Amino acid sequence: MNNIEKTIKDNILTYEQKVLALAKEAENTLQVLNIDNKTTEYINEGIICSLFEGNAPYRPRYILPDYQKFMEKGSEFLKLDKPKTIWEAVNNLLILYKHVPSITSFPVYIGNIDELLNPYIDDEKEAYEAIKMFLKHIDRTLTDSFCHANIGPRDLMAGRLILKAERELQDSIPNISMKVSKDTNEDFIIDGIKTSLITAKPSFANHEMFVSELGQQYGIASCYNGLLIGGGSYTLVRLNLAAIAQKAKNKDKFFNIYLPEVVDCMCRFMDERIRYLIEESGYFQSSFLVREGLIDQDKYTAMFGMFGLAECVNTLLDAKDKKDRFGYSQEASELGLKIIENLEQKVSAHHNKYCKDGKFLLHAQVGIDSDHGISPGCRVPIGEEPALFEHICVEAPFHKYFPSGIGNVYAFESTAKNNPKYVLDIIRGAFAKGMRYFSLYSSDSDVVRITGYLVKRSEIEKLTHGEQVLRDTVVLGKGAVENLKVLDRKIRKND
Repeated sequence: MNNIEKTIKDNILTYEQKVLALAKEAENTLQVLNIDNKTTEYINEGIICSLFEGNAPYRPRYILPDYQKFMEKGSEFLKLDKPKTIWEAVNNLLILYKHVPSITSFPVYIGNIDELLNPYIDDEKEAYEAIKMFLKHIDRTLTDSFCHANIGPRDLMAGRLILKAERELQDSIPNISMKVSKDTNEDFIIDGIKTSLITAKPSFANHEMFVSELGQQYGIASCYNGLLIGGGSYTLVRLNLAAIAQKAKNKDKFFNIYLPEVVDCMCRFMDERIRYLIEESGYFQSSFLVREGLIDQDKYTAMFGMFGLAECVNTLLDAKDKKDRFGYSQEASELGLKIIENLEQKVSAHHNKYCKDGKFLLHAQVGIDSDHGISPGCRVPIGEEPALFEHICVEAPFHKYFPSGIGNVYAFESTAKNNPKYVLDIIRGAFAKGMRYFSLYSSDSDVVRITGYLVKRSEIEKLTHGEQVLRDTVVLGKGAVENLKVLDRKIRKND
């Protein structure tokens, strides 16, 4: 039985999940990309990974429409006038979301929703009812946990109502980031922390850091991907540093032979994916999002991903004892920084004519469910985490190299709910150390952050027992729990 028939006969998949899986099977029957033998060799070895983007790129991986423009002008293609009430506002957005594709076919960015909805609030009680229905609708219809909303940095009534609704609903979709600036109202951030300790969102984004690199018009999409509003990323391909170290066996071959060769292959692979998307697929020539100015090709980049820095460093240093390993040893931290600086220089030297400023952006990829024993991005491996302060100090110096996303997830003992100011101090301190993005959840919450996306423990349990689940990312979460041990993160108390 081939994969198509297996998909058709799979009783665990919902109808919608089968349709998407069948579309992917159809795409992957094509071989339209020109990929050289050396790159193919690295792909087959798992050193370069396209993260299931498919064989024939026909839409950008990440799209961040300018929803503010949509709210101001409506849409001729969708026959929608600009909204006048809170009900029209949420209805228009929900309609547009159904027409914003991505690599998952669901929108990975649904806007700075507090800013979008706040102008339509006349009555707080009515607005809360509308916002709660809006969020519930998103969770039940955009059934993919990479769907991501932003709030902040301003403390708006809509933001407060969104947090209140999320505490009540405790749904895994949408993912939410709160943009936190030095001027953000402390009480608003604490409201966000209280919500995170119930339902694992929002995460907290270092607003000043993102603005300094991307400008004011940036959004956080998918897991924690910083990109321009009105633009996005054509593609995200990732490089397996751990596997390169295993192949090189020593630092000399790693830096002088394999890393330069793999980076060159991966850049050319990304170039070819972008070329096909732009020159042959016709996406940018045919999409109403382009015609109506909601996205602009000039605001697009591509994301050069990496993962497995910790295992790479430990291999190159032959570090067996805890004191010598990444997360504990000064030598390991210095080698890690040398690797990322080297990688950043090589990626920056590459030019792609279709990317903004001709550049790819570095991205610390959060891992996938099939990764065995390899850590996301620049994270210390789960099970080896140092005390919280040392943990932040080890990882924060890497964050400046990754404008399109890097972060870590911290699980707090449930008593942290009694003292959210303690968590606020940690977040403020982490940002002062240069951390870009901070995620947290409580050890007793049903919704948990897997790597960058959210899944309910109860839904993983259902899937484990062979029951259907509505959200397709539960499958990824189950694999990550089994292979990446994401539920075994160190529980933070007062360490």
